[in-house]
Amino acid sequence: MQPDQGPWPIDHPSRSWPLYSRAASQAAERAALAQMEAPHELMARAGLAVARLALALAPHSRRVWVAAGPGNNGGDGLVAASHLRRAGFSVVVSLLGSSAARPADARWALQQAQHHGVEIVEGDAAAASCGSDADLVIDALLGIGASRPPDHALATCIRLINGSGAVVLAVDVPSGMNADTGDRWGDEAVRATATLSLLTLKPGTFTALGRDHAGANWLHTLGVAAGSPTAQLHVPPPRSARRHASHKGSHGDVVVVAGAPGMTGAAWLAARAALAAGAGRVFVSLLDEGPSAVDPLHPELMARARWWLGPPAQLGRQTVVCGCGGGLVVAQSLPPLLTHAARLVLDADALNAVAQDTALAQQLRQRAARGLPTVLTPHPLEAGHLLGLSAAQVQNDRLAAAIGLAESMQCVVLLKGSGSIVAAPGALPTINPTGNAALAGPGTGDVLAGWLAGRWAQEPDTPPQHVAAAAAWEHGGGADRFSGALLGQPLRASALIEALARGD
Repeated sequence: MQPDQGPWPIDHPSRSWPLYSRAASQAAERAALAQMEAPHELMARAGLAVARLALALAPHSRRVWVAAGPGNNGGDGLVAASHLRRAGFSVVVSLLGSSAARPADARWALQQAQHHGVEIVEGDAAAASCGSDADLVIDALLGIGASRPPDHALATCIRLINGSGAVVLAVDVPSGMNADTGDRWGDEAVRATATLSLLTLKPGTFTALGRDHAGANWLHTLGVAAGSPTAQLHVPPPRSARRHASHKGSHGDVVVVAGAPGMTGAAWLAARAALAAGAGRVFVSLLDEGPSAVDPLHPELMARARWWLGPPAQLGRQTVVCGCGGGLVVAQSLPPLLTHAARLVLDADALNAVAQDTALAQQLRQRAARGLPTVLTPHPLEAGHLLGLSAAQVQNDRLAAAIGLAESMQCVVLLKGSGSIVAAPGALPTINPTGNAALAGPGTGDVLAGWLAGRWAQEPDTPPQHVAAAAAWEHGGGADRFSGALLGQPLRASALIEALARGD
């Protein structure tokens, strides 16, 4: 095999990677099998790749448990078992499923394992065998072919894997996980230390529950070139340096229309983030006109009362963020903004207002026809309101939800959450690889909306999906650099802004 086939670590990528659905991955596998000159060659490559990564992840292991299913995923595990046994490890394979249903390649892999003296436990005892004293577990139960919850024996085996306390390497995708969506097929799914994707990377290991279950993501292509991707794990290009002769007017204006009574903090957070992102000027038009319209910590921010009622020409020059802490009163500002704002970021209560008012929704769709771009930044519940779904239904297939919402509203959608997704009509969706649970705190979504607008004001001609993807990358990167994330601490939204401004 050639050295550029992998394995590559993927979790902190320095470049973008294509992602392939289960159907696209299976098509790539069929095409590769048709081109192989030697029988069983693809499985031989896969098993060797698994064994090599297993040795790298747990070099001091002595007892290895391979949980193998009846399909080709199990065959990959059996080949890996043969290599590890030949390397001097004590290897036990729990072989589940009917031998009659085993594909030809998997039958060959079983013969090889038996030939090399691998201990194999089959039948009723397999699901409950071994594992308790293993240093390393290889999950080769189901792979991407699963399409239903694991049955009783498989579920028992998955529970034993998760309770083993060993290093766990999943082959292709953690068993029990949907490779396309990152959701679980049922109640049980393997929680791996690392996942080695074979041939292609799958979207499900980077979004929804996938990141928690996959652990560290690796890829080995096995020397196979796949076809057209389903999505992309996105890494934006570096930002261009500012010209020395530029001034504040060179970097665009942002107006934040937000902050209903009792929620003005959200507006100021968005405004601070837009300023930190580099916008030339940032104005704040509070929906609550009662409090003092000044941020004493950032006097650079300028207040504008009822700015949304200004002349259309004024609205048509700006990048606008609307909705952060908007409450019910945000609806009154939306008609002129939807009609005239040059670039519009809708967040939080602005999204809820659109979901509740068909006239506003129609205005939003009409913006695209008039060449006015919009970015929506919903979390799953807000996306559900717009789609007529529950938050759980959105999470069940985040890619489909983001694509469907982008097509329905004819705008760019940044669906927040683990593995944030950016979708635009007719474009390849992207999944953001940065960020962690430190962002699970109040105000971080307001920061993202403001940061996105601040970037967009400086790059008005850049496609908004590219700006949104870059903003998500940087926003998540700020959390990844937060040392408290390792201790499970939340990152305060105001501290996130400062971290983003410093780039640390």
